[in-house]
Order: sequence, then structure tokens, then C-alpha cells
Amino acid sequence: MMNRSGLRDRATLEAFRLAWFATRHLPGPSVRTAFMMAADQTYRRNGTGVQRLRMNLERVRPDLSAAALEKITRAGMHSYMRYWMEAFQLPSWTTEQIRGRFYLDNTKMLDEAVAAGSGVIMVPGHLANWDSAGAWAADRYGGLATVAERLKPEGLFNQFLEYRRTLGMDVLPLGEPNVVRSLARTLQRGGMVALLGDRDVGGNGVEVDFLGGRATLPAGPALLSVLTGAPVLPIGLWYDGPKLRGHVYEPIVATPGEDRSSQIPLITQKLAVSLGQAIHAHPQDWHMMQKVWL
Repeated sequence: MMNRSGLRDRATLEAFRLAWFATRHLPGPSVRTAFMMAADQTYRRNGTGVQRLRMNLERVRPDLSAAALEKITRAGMHSYMRYWMEAFQLPSWTTEQIRGRFYLDNTKMLDEAVAAGSGVIMVPGHLANWDSAGAWAADRYGGLATVAERLKPEGLFNQFLEYRRTLGMDVLPLGEPNVVRSLARTLQRGGMVALLGDRDVGGNGVEVDFLGGRATLPAGPALLSVLTGAPVLPIGLWYDGPKLRGHVYEPIVATPGEDRSSQIPLITQKLAVSLGQAIHAHPQDWHMMQKVWL
């Protein structure tokens, strides 16, 4: 007999399977209405995730009145649910749809970094739809490598691995012993790596100044840059009506010959500044419902 945990995992897996199917086969307006209603319902329940989102947004925008903070928190839930809606729909989008729905400022900067042949480390935050931006980059540059946090149940994690692989991404499970080595090999071949940089999932990141407070951010982008010489390019993302927009910030480059122990904190701090600017510019699209600051 299946225990309670097993039943819960099975229900979660079946709910996601239903969402994958429904979002691709029901009329678009009906799907959007359903997801926005779910966003409002979640906001009104004011559970732990919504409370944490509100606290994070208050840290980002301490100038907001209480009413304005509530407005941006609700908008944040709408943005978050839009991400999930599009995530379920994305595998059915054509290449033309992926290209036509994303506009990236400073594309030339990214093109030049790829053309240099030393590999590129793209680092967005949990902003808007990073999966869609990754699909666009994989199409434009012939694929990319990334990592994925392990989800429970295992079947759900496997669904997301397959989902991102259909978008042209080589996905490595976070925590595997050879992840850094595999990503470094991709960069050494002149390839592209994409890593989310605004949440320290493993708990062993680098302490930095981030949006007015002390936080730890993942060391992976800086470590890979030091190991391979590949530049780190912070990426800001936000929704603009039906479109997804992005901005490429100035590349962060490791200094050859410098000590690794001093380089990694320096690169991570520069990354924190750029990602902080991206989040401050479009806080309603920052899907951060976990603790960030120390």
C-alpha cells in the first residue's frame, strides 16, 4: 500500500502532467484566465511563499508605501504564474515563436563574447521567464549547458530534465560530483553555460553585498570563469506586455594569474551588483519566495 508521502508525490506528478496537457490544448485566453485566477487566489491566501515574496520585495524597494508594496506583491504572483503557464506551453512553441517573443538589449555584446571562442557564462536571476530566454539562446548559439535543482518526486524532476532538453539545453543535475568539470569542458570548447545567480541553493556560496544587505550567492559562475577564462555576462529579464525582454550587462572577466581565492569573491560581488540592478528595475518579475539575506 502506498504511504501518504507516496500518494502526495503521485498527486503532484499527475497535476503537472495535466497542466502540461491542458495548457497546450485549451484555448489560450482560457488558460491565461485560469492561471491569473490561481495567482489571485494564492495571493489572497497569503501563505508562506507570498509572505516571503513580500518581505523580499520590501527589501528591494523600501521606498514603497504599504499599498504600493501590496500592489507589487500581487503583480509578482501574476508574473510567477505567467512563468509557469509559459513553461508548460514552451515545448509546443515553434522556433519562430521563441524568436519573436524575446527581445534582448545589447545582443551584440553576447554575440561578440561567443565569437571570441573562450566560452560564455550567462547568469540571469529568477526573473520573468528564464527558460524562454534559455531556449532563445540555445537556438541562436547552437545549444547551452545548465544545471537543474533536484525536485521531488523524481518523476517530476525527470519531466523537467526532458522539458529543458527539448529546448536545446544540456541539463546536469545540481549536486552531481562532475558538474563543474562538465561545465568547464563545455566552456573550453567555446560553448555556452547558463546558471541562475541570485539564490544560493547549496548553502555554501559567497557572502556579498546584495540590494542593501548581506547575502550569499552561488560561487559557480565565478569559479568557472577563473577555471576557464570565460567571461560572466549578467542578464536582466522582465515582461513587457506579451513580450519577454532582456538586457546584457557588462561582462565580468577573471584576471589571469590572480589568486583564485581572491578572484571568486570579487567576481561574485560584481555579479551581485548587476543582478541587483536588474531586480531593482523590475521587482514585480523577481520570483523569489525563499530567504535571500543573512
